[in-house]
Amino acid sequence: MKQLLAGFVIWFFVSTNGLTQSTGQPGPAKLPRIAIAGLGIESSTFSPALTHEEAFHARYGPEVFNAYPFMMPVSPLRKQALWLPTVVGKSLPGGAVTREAYESLVTKTLDSLKKYGPYDGLYFDIHGAMSVVGLDDPEGDFLTRIRQVIGYKTLVSTSMDLHGNVSWRLAQQTDLMTCYRMAPHEDAMQTKERAVVNLLERIKSGKGKPAYKAWIPVPILLPGEKTSTRIEPGRSLYQQVEPASKQPGIVDAAIWIGYAWADEPRNQAVVMVTGDDKAAVTQAAEKLARNFWGVRHQFDFVAPTGSLEKCLADALASPKHPFFISDTGDNPTAGGAGDVTWTLTQLLARPEFQKANGPSLIYASIPDADLVKKAIVAGVGGLVDGTAGARVDARFAPPVKLRGTVTSIVRGDKDAEVEVVVKVGSIYVIVTQKRKPYHKEIDFTRLGLKPREANIVVVKIGYLEPELYAMQQGWIMALTPGGVNQDLARLPYKRIRRPMFPFDKDMKTPDLSAQLVPISGTSK
Repeated sequence: MKQLLAGFVIWFFVSTNGLTQSTGQPGPAKLPRIAIAGLGIESSTFSPALTHEEAFHARYGPEVFNAYPFMMPVSPLRKQALWLPTVVGKSLPGGAVTREAYESLVTKTLDSLKKYGPYDGLYFDIHGAMSVVGLDDPEGDFLTRIRQVIGYKTLVSTSMDLHGNVSWRLAQQTDLMTCYRMAPHEDAMQTKERAVVNLLERIKSGKGKPAYKAWIPVPILLPGEKTSTRIEPGRSLYQQVEPASKQPGIVDAAIWIGYAWADEPRNQAVVMVTGDDKAAVTQAAEKLARNFWGVRHQFDFVAPTGSLEKCLADALASPKHPFFISDTGDNPTAGGAGDVTWTLTQLLARPEFQKANGPSLIYASIPDADLVKKAIVAGVGGLVDGTAGARVDARFAPPVKLRGTVTSIVRGDKDAEVEVVVKVGSIYVIVTQKRKPYHKEIDFTRLGLKPREANIVVVKIGYLEPELYAMQQGWIMALTPGGVNQDLARLPYKRIRRPMFPFDKDMKTPDLSAQLVPISGTSK
């Protein structure tokens, strides 16, 4: 019913906006017709978790506009085209997407595109690190199938996360491509808007598809926590991207770090530059690629790291609070299952935290629907006794026993649905019905927690997101086990291309010459 209603609204929107006004003056029908579509997720092939369709929280038809502040009714961009939104879905990072979920979402997108064509342009909004069971390069497959519907006269502009992967197929099927230039991704919406602006400019100016797309695979595979643009060499490397994109004859330039926790041939860094001047495009791409390769040995973690034992020793000894510890191995925003109990088990066993008046520690979080149900029955102030976690990923520790007082029950979160806080000794454990990342201060305060007053805050995360980073008075990343283990050498890669840095530290300098990708719809 929801999709039928969305289809009717699109039909009404297209019909009424496509009429020439009775005055005889040129009407909105002369505006370019631009579709919007995309699916986004980071999914680890090293996690046993699977991602299903509902995790994408797909938007259909006009509700797609709500995903983009720059596409609100009053915005200038909204008025420059006849926009035809189809399906856009964004999931929390997780395990590989089931083939059924992927095929369902792709089919819905294709069906919608078939109804409202033809199109002058398509804004393709993806992440670039989706893994699908039994399928390599899903984004390349998705866009290839879209092309079978919309054809090759349609100009496609793609925006991506810098932790995405750019296969040759994806590069060939798109015309304009850009990605984030910051990690953490504070420029995400700015990047999406840039992709739309580039698309509109090429359509309205009549320039159409850029003549040249330079693609250079750089055989480096590193986690985002070692390539943050907050620190060197990532900061200086990425500061070169915008000036490169502003050169005459160039439309855009980008560096992809790639996604480290999936085992596919496409997973590696890539540099790509698009434009109309062959020499400018190739030279800019080769310079960025050489500079990237030249600083490969300088990449290091964005924060101090250590074993959990060392991290706790540092945190307990610190006079400054709150002291943050990143529980990195099961980070749900990098593709971890989110329910690994190894760290929480270690914390609960520590004598420092076993008394109610011990050092206060907040742990975010562990998902377990059954324990949440028990907590609801017990009510705030009641005693809950049960186990939590390790329902999906029990490779490192079994479900953890929790016996404590329920201090909070909150309903309505988009991801978690229901959150409860259970106090065990001096540890406040956040237990969720479904997994959820904790990135903002309000994520804690809405549960009645006061992270600024806590001695220690342990979060399943890699690098701290901006609000947490601003709050911390001390921070260290614990190298814990999980599906997104920061020690990549411990992961059983079998299919990535070799040689690859840092796995093959003494490898020869690769060929970093620009490869010119054929214009979409051509073989050369």
